[in-house]
Amino acid sequence: MLPPVPRPTDYGVSPDRGFLPAENPTQCLSHPVYDRWERIMNNFQSLLLSKRLRTVIDRLPIIPAVHLETEAEWRRAYSILTFMAHGYIWGGDKPSERLPPSITYPLLQVSDHLELPPVATYASVCLWNFKPIFLSEALDLDNLSTLTTFTGSLDEQWFYLVSVAMEAKGGPSIPIMLKAIQAARDDDCATVTKSLQSFAQTLDELGTLLVRMYENCDPHVFYHRIRPFLAGSKNMKDAGLPQGVFYDDGSRRATWRQYGGGSNAQSSMIQFFDIVLGVEHRPTGSKKDETTSESELEQGAAPRPRHNFIHEMRQYMPGPHRRFLQAVEGVANIRDYVENNRSRTELCIAYDACLAMLRTLRDKHIQMVSRYIIVKSRESRSLSRTRRESSSDHVPMAKGIASVRYDQPHTADQPQRKKKMRGTGGTALIPFLKQARDETGEPAIDDWARKLLTGGRRTAADAEIAFESRLTAADLDADEPQIVGLAGAWSMEDAGGGLCAY
Repeated sequence: MLPPVPRPTDYGVSPDRGFLPAENPTQCLSHPVYDRWERIMNNFQSLLLSKRLRTVIDRLPIIPAVHLETEAEWRRAYSILTFMAHGYIWGGDKPSERLPPSITYPLLQVSDHLELPPVATYASVCLWNFKPIFLSEALDLDNLSTLTTFTGSLDEQWFYLVSVAMEAKGGPSIPIMLKAIQAARDDDCATVTKSLQSFAQTLDELGTLLVRMYENCDPHVFYHRIRPFLAGSKNMKDAGLPQGVFYDDGSRRATWRQYGGGSNAQSSMIQFFDIVLGVEHRPTGSKKDETTSESELEQGAAPRPRHNFIHEMRQYMPGPHRRFLQAVEGVANIRDYVENNRSRTELCIAYDACLAMLRTLRDKHIQMVSRYIIVKSRESRSLSRTRRESSSDHVPMAKGIASVRYDQPHTADQPQRKKKMRGTGGTALIPFLKQARDETGEPAIDDWARKLLTGGRRTAADAEIAFESRLTAADLDADEPQIVGLAGAWSMEDAGGGLCAY
């Protein structure tokens, strides 16, 4: 017997807003015991700017989460505690390797309740961190504001709000595609076709929303001012966190922990799109139909399975959303239904159109990564190199400041090796994005469409990355390409423009 098609509301998913909360996020915790937290958030940017945030947090008493009354308040607590945690870690002259009990103790309680890691995630900075400007109007990009930012800048608000607006726009497609799954079971080709056509239109509109990022989020501000605060503690040895962060909850069980930073890969909506269309993603670097020989298995010489970043990112989603995706995986049948009805041209065209629109969305994202990260990374390295070449003597770094330089000369006793800059969660960002994009086209029904959608031609994003990185198109497909990302290794020089400079 087939499992029932899941109901979104059973998993905290709104039929109208998707993975955004059905009710607007609460803007203040009601119990007076949490007034201390709210006062910090009311002066959050000022405390960061004056570098007094750590002092204020160190003086906080431990306030348990027992007085949180509603799910909205649990989410509010998670959001403000993760903002305080990241501000505490990255808001000084050097990163703090320890989170004090005043943050750790309640953050672990709240994270456990929401089934999330105790770190800033897509949920805390986007899903639960917005408010409409006019309550009577829809959650459009021009009717949204954020509740909390690190910098207080319009650029940071816009960076979060574009994602919020995309979630709101994509939300209604969830019940539409669940209806299509049921229609496929009922062999209702007309409903499946109509649903796919509507879905393709929504994906196209999401691509239009994404590129509005350029309107109000400046790449320089993002790279040097916003991005550093969003970093996690995983693969951050060169930034000054060799063991990650010590989550001091005041008990003997306190431990060092390592988590990836905030990432759009933590959006349940994008993974839902992949699931309903039958798009499968492999570990970065894996080829399609890549198999291990029986002799390798018998000899025990088979390579270990490689890291699948997309599946790991589910651990950074709220628990109910994660379970919703698992439930949809158990009933997804659109790809098989279309495959079994190849003679129905309109159905096949609608399905391939959805894949094309989703691939285009990912291509626009790659282009954005090029402009916001790769270009700024290259500019920073070039500026750092110019400064060193213009200086006759090497000036030592201040004691305690971590430094890593990717273009410094190698000494005779230091083997030359290529430093790899990794993305959020430790993944190789550009190869990961390019592979995910090309995998989106693999289920295409039409042979010609599949060829185009699986990397059969170079796009504007490919050309831009190759040009801005001073790499050839062939270099981008090499085994060891240049890798940059949100939470890469940083240089913390005084002249580096903030905490982050490659």
